[in-house]
Amino acid sequence: MESDLRSIGELARDSGLSVSALRFYDGAEVLAPARVDPRTGYRWYAPEQLADARLLARLRRVGLPLADIRGVLAAAPGSGAARRLVDAHLRRLEDGLADARRELSLIRRLIDQRENPMTATPAEYRFTVLARDLAGALDAVRFAVGGDPELPVLSGVLFDLDGGLLRLVATDRYRMALAEVPATVPVDDAPTVGADVAADAAAVVPTALADAVRALLGAGAGAGAGEVELAIGAGAVRVTVDGHRIEGAALDHDYPDYRSLVRLDPVHRIDLPAAELRAAVASAATRSLPSGPHGAACEVAVLTVDGEGRFAVAAPDADPVPDALRVAVNRDFLLEALPPVDTAGQLVLELGGPIAPLAVRAPDRPGTFSVLMPVRLPV
Repeated sequence: MESDLRSIGELARDSGLSVSALRFYDGAEVLAPARVDPRTGYRWYAPEQLADARLLARLRRVGLPLADIRGVLAAAPGSGAARRLVDAHLRRLEDGLADARRELSLIRRLIDQRENPMTATPAEYRFTVLARDLAGALDAVRFAVGGDPELPVLSGVLFDLDGGLLRLVATDRYRMALAEVPATVPVDDAPTVGADVAADAAAVVPTALADAVRALLGAGAGAGAGEVELAIGAGAVRVTVDGHRIEGAALDHDYPDYRSLVRLDPVHRIDLPAAELRAAVASAATRSLPSGPHGAACEVAVLTVDGEGRFAVAAPDADPVPDALRVAVNRDFLLEALPPVDTAGQLVLELGGPIAPLAVRAPDRPGTFSVLMPVRLPV
């Protein structure tokens, strides 16, 4: 009954949302009033909308994005969709906190060096990994190393030691490849900063040095199963394999923050054989388009997912299927991101939208994947 309706002021008071916030969420199609007075435009809300308004206020407090708030309130009861959205947001917050802790650890070291320039000595971080793991990681990221002389920091592979993981990263701005390798950091060798034991360090290894390390590890699947000793820090990189040592200077640049770029929120996950995708992309019709605002032209293929979840590689000039997702991608970049023909198995293709990054993952190696930026199709 109309007498049971709450005014916008009453709902604001009882839910903890302001009147202006309720007006905003009405316009954003998140929480529409049960009735709007056609003469005055005044909003009235049903009693059962109080629970949604209180939930909305708490979702807003924890910083849930607007689209996800809309998804939580619209989720069908019992579907689990609302909980999945909230859990995904919690993971993002936890990842952000971990990133902040790493940055603050580095900030402390920089402050120490700034305040004690005569006594601060650059730390060297020593650790070991398996030779075959390091070889596989280098093979997985090498294709994405940049070559733009205006961006010298991208002309190398980032070796990022994060606790018990060595993460290798390469990017040329249009694509990014990552690979994770288990690492062992001897406790006695771990440098300390204040009361904290440093379990993380990073160095950008120049392309030539990374290629020399890969050659030392052995060719292809024949890469040795023994251990590799690595030392990074103090502006240098040292790699020792079976008594043979390679060392050189690291690039003296800060590498871009890659972590936030690889936290994708895909709409579609397509599981298919790598050989099948390679064949479809290699044989698909393409169109020459600029890879970015100032990028060179590239051959573009279009990946599509229709309303029934069916995946296909379509011609860029084909008429769009109604309600289908279309993602244009540099064909050569996608082919390079796929596993080699002789080792190809299953892969997972993650698509988030026509302008969202897409990812290529190997199910058996969750920490090793590639991210490609899509190419905008002309309207």
